[in-house]
Amino acid sequence: MKDFLRRKNIQISAKRYGIDALGAMAQGLFCSLLIGTIFKTLGQQLSIQFLVNVGQFAFDMSGPAMAVAIGYALKADPVVLFSLTGVGWAANALGGAGGPLAVLFIAIIAGECGKLVSKETKVDILVTPAVTVFAGVGLASLIAPPIGSAAAAFGVVIDNATKLQPFWMGIVVSVLVGIALTLPISSAAICASLGLVGLAGGAAVAGCCAQMVGFAVMSFKENGWGGLVSQGIGTSMLQMPNIVKNPRIWIPPTLASAITGPIATCVFNLQMNGAPVSSGMGTCGFVGQIGVWTGWLSPSADALEKGWIAITPTGSDWLGLALVCFVLPAVLSWVFCQACRRAGWIKEGDLLLPS
Repeated sequence: MKDFLRRKNIQISAKRYGIDALGAMAQGLFCSLLIGTIFKTLGQQLSIQFLVNVGQFAFDMSGPAMAVAIGYALKADPVVLFSLTGVGWAANALGGAGGPLAVLFIAIIAGECGKLVSKETKVDILVTPAVTVFAGVGLASLIAPPIGSAAAAFGVVIDNATKLQPFWMGIVVSVLVGIALTLPISSAAICASLGLVGLAGGAAVAGCCAQMVGFAVMSFKENGWGGLVSQGIGTSMLQMPNIVKNPRIWIPPTLASAITGPIATCVFNLQMNGAPVSSGMGTCGFVGQIGVWTGWLSPSADALEKGWIAITPTGSDWLGLALVCFVLPAVLSWVFCQACRRAGWIKEGDLLLPS
């Protein structure tokens, strides 16, 4: 059996399913739901119907995009990969608010089932897609609705808890989602699966920005402008090899997130009511900030369901967005980093990105 699974390139491991597949799913989300939301919002604000249509088409394909991305991460054969489009659509549609989470589980199982039979018969073009689609859609019918209900309920708990305890939940959500963003897992996929919007979404944005902007600024001495851009609007995950070598370099941006989170929830009432996936994106392509902006003008279905409404942003809202997402993460992380350097916890070269 081990030899058979090895030949089929099936690796039952936390890395393959919890890191590779989850990270790929986030890319699928970005290339469909996120970019679709951006186009649709621009089209609505500029009164350009073509952009609205482009955005809606991309938005509607989020399920298939996630499933195909997951199949790619699983190194599925082409026939299995293409068969996952219908599986992704079914899982996302039946999963409701927990659609992305349902897609993750179901696409993994369906993809691995397809890989088991791929190229094992003379009628592979019939057998492989039949097994993949039947397993995926059948499983989606059984477990996607319960997954959606559970994810939605948990998201509501986080949302309500943040409303009731904005200070403490602001810290918890900001720190945990920010850490998830830097780890080789997908904070975007986690936020999408939980439907994280409102104040909780604002705290998540704050935490992600603290990690990205924080690492970009505090490592400027070692990495220059290239490092500033690649981490500030790319990903702080680039620092993971350095974190493994010296975990103390993680202290400054994490402390910064513990401060900016409650500032977002308690001081500026910062809400992220756009697509939930934006809550876990931080300053990556400025998707987090675009999500806040779109949520102000036209809240997503997830936000409306939780009782959040559209607002007309004031100067205070824009100031809060700028301070929480850019200014405070940069200043706080730099200050904490200098303290760590003086204490000898962070040394020259500890933040140098691998070439």
